[in-house]
Amino acid sequence: MFEFDWRSRQPIYEQLIDKMKEMIVRELWQPHDQLPSVRMMAKQLMVNPNTIQKAYRELERDGWIYSIPGKGSFVAPRSKEPNIEAIAAVREQFVRLVKEARFLGVTDEQLWRWIIEGEKEGENDDSTRGRDKNV
Repeated sequence: MFEFDWRSRQPIYEQLIDKMKEMIVRELWQPHDQLPSVRMMAKQLMVNPNTIQKAYRELERDGWIYSIPGKGSFVAPRSKEPNIEAIAAVREQFVRLVKEARFLGVTDEQLWRWIIEGEKEGENDDSTRGRDKNV
């Protein structure tokens, strides 16, 4: 179902969040599709249920999924309109990262190369190649 980079500094729950968002954005999961239960997802991915619960909680907080007590978690409908607040937050984070990269001596050419590489990875289903765990 998902691949994790066990050597990454990014926590597993954050990797899971990113992968679940990708599934939603790529419309592999449709609005109102039921997600696996926390217990089932933890068993499938061989991670602690608390890790799954944390990812679900953050996804729900950010409006990617919703929960119905006693029924489970579901994919939230996505608006076709751009989320101005989310875009502004991403821009703010991007600017902060660019400033940090410049402080570290990263050139404009390197930054552009990273942007292009990131775009290609986003389009490439094999972007997780070389990672430790295939789940």
